[in-house]
Amino acid sequence: MVLQKGITYMHEHTTIDLSRLKNIDDTNLNCYDETVAEYKKLYAKGVRNIVDVTNMDMRRNPMYVKRVADETGMNIVQATGFYQDKFLPEFVTDYTVKQLTDFMTKEINEGIADTDIKAQIIGEIGTSKNEMTEREEKVFEASVIAHKETGVPITTHTTLGTYGHEQVEFFKKHGADLSKVVIGHVDLTGDINYILHMLDQGVYVEFDTIGKENYQPDLLRVEMLKEIEKRGFTDKVFLSMDITRKSNMEYMGGIGYSYLLDTFVPLALENGVSQKFITKMLEENPQAFMNRR
Repeated sequence: MVLQKGITYMHEHTTIDLSRLKNIDDTNLNCYDETVAEYKKLYAKGVRNIVDVTNMDMRRNPMYVKRVADETGMNIVQATGFYQDKFLPEFVTDYTVKQLTDFMTKEINEGIADTDIKAQIIGEIGTSKNEMTEREEKVFEASVIAHKETGVPITTHTTLGTYGHEQVEFFKKHGADLSKVVIGHVDLTGDINYILHMLDQGVYVEFDTIGKENYQPDLLRVEMLKEIEKRGFTDKVFLSMDITRKSNMEYMGGIGYSYLLDTFVPLALENGVSQKFITKMLEENPQAFMNRR
């Protein structure tokens, strides 16, 4: 079993460093003690699983993540794969699709980098804003092959929610199991019809930027969730926060990881989302997605 019984945050980063391109230390999430403190708080609230989608080349650190897991009791699922184009390591340019596939299947079957920590999800594989670059297409193709060979699910990054429909079409064309694919950051679109179209194709979707009101107000996220519930797609949605910055953390005055449970869930319930749907998004749907091979 990949996930333990309890609440799952399906799209997070225990540590991540995008500072070399963002040119700001805030995007180097390397605050170990503070992360441990917040994960312990989450554990006390019933969270048992964090799906950590940090991959190449987000400056991943699998042993750091393992130490956080060991110290907090949290089950942290780690990933293999490659992010969006501007963050891709140079070797992606030269590698063939087969070499990229072999890279990922090795990390799934044997261990990430030089560790024995086996990747249990492929992602977050990304597309750029409104496009899939040539290198991103190579990554997506290799990811589908690795997914077919191993049965491991795929999680994606859409830049500001764009190119989600095209990602779904790519997965359909290449024969991926759509019930093992989740399209990320769809809440950033603010467009419920856009999201409903993806759900209608059979993929999962993620409202994984909860609390980032500089992109979309949480009340709009709630309204979209209400419409999804009304349409009967409650089995196909996850919730998460995608914390990537020190300033998101409590010690820096940010909303912190607990915001999802302490603030967003009460907001959703007060505005008409059912407790049954909340439980599905946080507990049942992640189990169905991650634990079925």
